[in-house]
Amino acid sequence: MLILTRKSGESILIGDDIEIVITSIDQNKVKVGINSPSHIPIYRAELYRKIQEENRGAASIGKDEFDNMLEKYTGASTGTAIERDNS
Repeated sequence: MLILTRKSGESILIGDDIEIVITSIDQNKVKVGINSPSHIPIYRAELYRKIQEENRGAASIGKDEFDNMLEKYTGASTGTAIERDNS
């Protein structure tokens, strides 16, 4: 881990595309601004961990759960063909 000291208004560059700016420092809180390309998602660590946990849970559903979801959202079950409107 790289540890740097920055003052309010100073920044850190990550590669050519990402800039981390210290916007303010107040008692035990530091406000950080992040400038990056829109195609790079930025999450707080605790939110990112929650997203990963939810994705793992969604990826591990069983066949019965999948069939129930399919029937709920499409009105069809895996035993029935789903017709598509190609117009």
